[in-house]
Amino acid sequence: MGYEGYPPARRRGLGGGRLLVALILAAVAIISYYSRTEVNPVTGEKQHVALNVDQEKALGLESAPQMAREMGGVLDPSTDPQARAVSEMGRRLVERTEAGKSPYADNFNFYLLADPETINAFALPGGQIFITRGLFSRLENESELAGVLGHEVGHVINRHSAEQMAKGQLGQMLAGAVAVGADDGAGGGQRAAMVAAMVNQMMQLKYGRGDESESDSYGMKIMTDAGYDPNGLLQLMYVLKEAGGGGRQPEMLSSHPLPETRIEEIKALVQQTYPDGIPTSLTKGGRLPGV
Repeated sequence: MGYEGYPPARRRGLGGGRLLVALILAAVAIISYYSRTEVNPVTGEKQHVALNVDQEKALGLESAPQMAREMGGVLDPSTDPQARAVSEMGRRLVERTEAGKSPYADNFNFYLLADPETINAFALPGGQIFITRGLFSRLENESELAGVLGHEVGHVINRHSAEQMAKGQLGQMLAGAVAVGADDGAGGGQRAAMVAAMVNQMMQLKYGRGDESESDSYGMKIMTDAGYDPNGLLQLMYVLKEAGGGGRQPEMLSSHPLPETRIEEIKALVQQTYPDGIPTSLTKGGRLPGV
């Protein structure tokens, strides 16, 4: 039933009540978001997060089997040389860098997924990190693998999943407040909610891309601290650019900045970090098995 049966004054009263409820809901959403503030134990950055460290670990471990099944399952490092290379590189990055002193140090795991077509790598909250065979097969040497895994370690250390969940919850609550305030009994509230949800989605995409740039920067730090040439990360961008030139876009590009943008950012970062040239102590490492 709409509001046709109410006199105009009554309708205005209902509208004022809706607006008040909407404002209260919006205020609760904003206060809840900003009250969830923690200092990142590694970076020292103040962050608004939806999960504590233990919750991140538990969520990642719980989600890992399902994520693996969707991409062909996890390959066994004891029998698959490529899976062993992924596991060993991940362990090396953690042991030789500040990641090994983080709250996630005992929870990092690095997996190779059997999917030969999908070009992707991703990190779940708390330290479960995956790379598909489709991406691995396009890499040539250890420094490129270090670039991929270092980037994903950056997501974990910077707590991007917990941040995005907090932003998503804020967006959902604000979208609900918009729906309440805009409801006119004729579907206007539903349309307003759809618009608000779309704006929230675009906001998440924007911030997600910022997270990717931050992880590129942190990934370069991780790989160089472990002794690898940062040009491995740069070469990874060229791999993604080439893969995106065909029909199927790499999954890694769905929420990441374009490779061209990342190439320029990484070039600038390498120049800024090593103005006198990359030290000879940093290596590309050996060729990866089977590529």
